[in-house]
Amino acid sequence: MNKVEKTSIIDGLVQQLADNKNFYLADTSQLTAEKTSQLRRMCFNKKIEMVVVKNTLLEKAMEKASDEQFKALYPVLKGSTSILFCESASEPAKMIKEFRKDGDRPVLKAAFVEESVYIGDHLLNSLASIRSKNEVIGDIIGLLQSPAKNVISGLLSGKNKLAGIVKTLSERPEKN
Repeated sequence: MNKVEKTSIIDGLVQQLADNKNFYLADTSQLTAEKTSQLRRMCFNKKIEMVVVKNTLLEKAMEKASDEQFKALYPVLKGSTSILFCESASEPAKMIKEFRKDGDRPVLKAAFVEESVYIGDHLLNSLASIRSKNEVIGDIIGLLQSPAKNVISGLLSGKNKLAGIVKTLSERPEKN
């Protein structure tokens, strides 16, 4: 690979790092060609872009994209590295968990999610449980609507009780 090709790859990676708030670094070595093809197909179906890249080129792209932001990821750039880009913060982790039902690969090296760095395969379950922005917004709206619904239902049920009490009181004979 000549210098022009390397520069082109680095510039492409810089652009992808800038465009994606979430990406995962995984070790896909020791996967057979058939398993790698299955993984790529699964990534495509889940709208995850998978790129296998040389560690030195990725490190240079990270340095060029942001001097400090990706610094914690440099130590994991050893061996085979695949980058998984996705809009969803948890989808790549869920996909890795699903794929690993048949084996122990791919191994999660690290993840960069919304400006936070997660290093190590032991964090896969935590990453898979991260809720999307839309899910969190839905939960907040549900929580905000809940008190209003309780007040309205209380007023509606109270209306019937109040009418019953007034009717009962009006039908009672007066005492002197």
